[in-house]
Amino acid sequence: MKLLIVASSLDLTAPFSATPAWWQLLKALYEVGVELLVTTYQGPAIESLWWRALPNPVQREGDLFLRGRKLAGRITRGGSGRKAAAVNTGASGESLIDQAQRQAAFRLIRPKWQAFFEKTLNAQPDIDAVIFLTVPLNQLAGLPRWISDTYHKPVIYYDGDVPASLPAFAGFASGFKIYQGADLGEYAGFISNSLGGIDTLLKMGARRADVLYYGADPDVFAPLDVPQDVDVFFYGHTREYREQWIDAMIGRASEALPERVFAVRGHGLGNIGRATQLPYLSLSKLREYACRSKINLCVTRQAHASVMASSSSRPFELGSLGACMVCNPYLGLETWFEPDKEIVIIATPEEAVDRYRWLLNHDTERQAIGRAARARVLKEHTFRHRAAQLLTILQSYQ
Repeated sequence: MKLLIVASSLDLTAPFSATPAWWQLLKALYEVGVELLVTTYQGPAIESLWWRALPNPVQREGDLFLRGRKLAGRITRGGSGRKAAAVNTGASGESLIDQAQRQAAFRLIRPKWQAFFEKTLNAQPDIDAVIFLTVPLNQLAGLPRWISDTYHKPVIYYDGDVPASLPAFAGFASGFKIYQGADLGEYAGFISNSLGGIDTLLKMGARRADVLYYGADPDVFAPLDVPQDVDVFFYGHTREYREQWIDAMIGRASEALPERVFAVRGHGLGNIGRATQLPYLSLSKLREYACRSKINLCVTRQAHASVMASSSSRPFELGSLGACMVCNPYLGLETWFEPDKEIVIIATPEEAVDRYRWLLNHDTERQAIGRAARARVLKEHTFRHRAAQLLTILQSYQ
């Protein structure tokens, strides 16, 4: 099979949280025999050992657009550092700035993407399908229908941010509202990282929706034999939509266990109590930090935690590392890991302290949880598993 893929980004230095997952998924597709032509919606299209990179046709415009969006954000905050209330345009749920940016992108960016697809699909007629990976689909309205009508190839949209990306949720302060103004029916189908989000996508007009969870590459996320000098560790970006559990599982818990070493790697986390802030060196440092830690926290944002089986990368990455994971309440987490055998789920802030204390005093049981988690990832949750599942989905469109 030969695929043409447009990824949101392949730049690991850019603030797009799904980018490491796209690298792992694309690598796994190569490993199961798929030929890949890959470009990006934002930033450079980066060549690799696993795919052929095609130049981003709107990289200059995208960079200017991103700078303009950041400037608009500073203006709406009035220089105070606080996010101003959005001016809502009614049922669209967009601010006036969001709407203007979408319309400008549609006029300036979409024609160049159409020219890109015309050139690429004429030159590569053996491409079997086109996949968009979490790009702003409302900025490309009409393009998927034009591709399918002109070249008779299925066009699939993979939203890796469900449910946070859906109009019913607020999304992230740094993100786009991607569905307002879009016609989901012009795609052959949607793929969602969330089981609970499937019904919403169908109600919004998707002709078909399949679930494909995140996973981990067990060669990239492989355990390191290093001294464990940290008792409890959390790696994540911002406290947005998880304020309660960051305060409870890190801030208050570190104060309640002064004899234990707590550490975090992230920014904008708020109250971290006695926890030490570890330096950001690169994404590759996550493996060392996690393996140095006896307990690794998985603090999932409320949108994902509240909608059934809405997968995120961290549980699979930590599980692949053989980490003993402690998680806040997360609906459907048992879909991937067995509670108390492969993962620990707390129900209350008070329980966090009790479970930390017990796990840190019982090395054998704690280490067994980590080993079981890695075994589960190797059995069911590697990105090769996901690549094979994606191929099955794509073959059903033929």
